[in-house]
Amino acid sequence: MTAIIVVILLWELATRIFDIEKWFLPAPSDIWTEFTEVLPEFMPHFYASLQLTTSGFAIGVSVGLIIALILHTLPRVKETFYPFLILSQNMPVIVIAPLLVIWLGFGPLPKLIIITIACFFPVAISALGGFQQTNRDLVYYMKMMGATRSQLFFKLELPHALPSIFSGLKIAATYSVMATVVSEWLGAQKGIGVFITLATSSYRTSRVFIAIIIAMLLSLAFFGLILLLERLIIRWQKGEEK
Repeated sequence: MTAIIVVILLWELATRIFDIEKWFLPAPSDIWTEFTEVLPEFMPHFYASLQLTTSGFAIGVSVGLIIALILHTLPRVKETFYPFLILSQNMPVIVIAPLLVIWLGFGPLPKLIIITIACFFPVAISALGGFQQTNRDLVYYMKMMGATRSQLFFKLELPHALPSIFSGLKIAATYSVMATVVSEWLGAQKGIGVFITLATSSYRTSRVFIAIIIAMLLSLAFFGLILLLERLIIRWQKGEEK
């Protein structure tokens, strides 16, 4: 926190001492003043991005967990499709975004697909890795005791995979906001990405900084919620084991 305050103070001093133009690099005080003035105009954009991010994140996480479960329970399917899963992440989302617009138009669907693509991979890979890290001796002992496949999964594999799953969720939480802003650049009526585009076209640099800062805070908020959920569930799990 101290480092952030120092950076802000140095930034403020530099803009005053060197008389930097506001359109090029506004001072933090100028950004704050602009924020208080533009807040009523900005909030609809914020709510639009929040709704889109939440929906895309939920869909991406669901798809990622389902894919991980399928690949874990069907080894032959994993051998076939795992390389394609890796390949899908090596293609930047921004590259396929124009194609989605051509195929699906400017509605919410292509934006949700972009966010889903950004979120599902870290969740799928982390969950799959967590499932595979289960102690094989424990699996053997439970099978010897007559445990069913569902009992093995819910009593052993899933609890052991939770730390890895939450690692993927935290990565996806930060990706989701970034993907939302990128998707809104492709064409939307409201959103943080739209706000940035409008501010950039009119050289309102203070507004660009406002949008960037809010996007960062939103990303941190998503990360914090996942971290809190992780601590609650892991603590509950440890309590159950005792």
